Amino acid sequence: MEKKNGKALTVVFSIISIVYVLPIFLVLMNSFKENTFVKTETFKWPMGETFVGWANYIKGFTFGNYPFLKSIGFSFMITVLATALILLCTSMAAWYVIRVNNLICKICYYLFVFSMIVPFQMLMFPLAKVSDTLHLNTPWTIPIVYLGFGAGMATFMLTGFVKTLPMEIEEAAAIDGCSPIKTFFVVILPMLSPTLISVAILEIMWIWNDYLLPYLVLDRTKYMTIPIHIQYLQGSYGSVDLGAIMALIVLSIIPVIVFYLSCQKYIIKGVAAGAVKG
Repeated sequence: MEKKNGKALTVVFSIISIVYVLPIFLVLMNSFKENTFVKTETFKWPMGETFVGWANYIKGFTFGNYPFLKSIGFSFMITVLATALILLCTSMAAWYVIRVNNLICKICYYLFVFSMIVPFQMLMFPLAKVSDTLHLNTPWTIPIVYLGFGAGMATFMLTGFVKTLPMEIEEAAAIDGCSPIKTFFVVILPMLSPTLISVAILEIMWIWNDYLLPYLVLDRTKYMTIPIHIQYLQGSYGSVDLGAIMALIVLSIIPVIVFYLSCQKYIIKGVAAGAVKG
């Protein structure tokens, strides 16, 4: 009976996996088709007159006056800076909230949790205005905005893991002469690595693929991330080159897929480690 149930679950999960992979496969397949056939023969294999080879990829790289490599550079820089800032600030906040554990810290913790359920649509218009006023509309300053939106989930996961760390280790470090800051960076931070890796993966996947926040905040005449660049891939009179768009989408998702497949085991470990207590 257990073997039958196991086979049934395997079939069900295989079907679910195919459903999730199918859109990615369709994007990859249509990236090699001529623009007209992407609309009319979406589900057909590219062959014969529909097959254009690497032409869509070349067109996507050379379209317009804004180079795609520049968009890749901005996306990479924003993703790295924002993720590093989120990990540093939220890990320190989580450790302080758990170790001090007074009324103010508890209120701060619940505010972090509450921020996870606030819809972005409620904030996007005042956010754009405030970002312009504070000059946060550049790739070097937008990570501060990402910190505000990513701190809730990261702090929630990290506080759960900090609760599992034995206090005796920190007391031993204090006896050896470590200051609180040195204790955090030398003792606590390395112990947080499983959850930090998990949080980093989730944040990187979110920031790399994010379209709306950079679109609202960044000065698009100077800075474009990959999603914004793809959205602007259109000709005169609103015509859209779907073949080139599909090609750039493939190029944009390859780094995330490779990164996720190489680090996916850490997600389960990090989430489980952060859910042991609390």
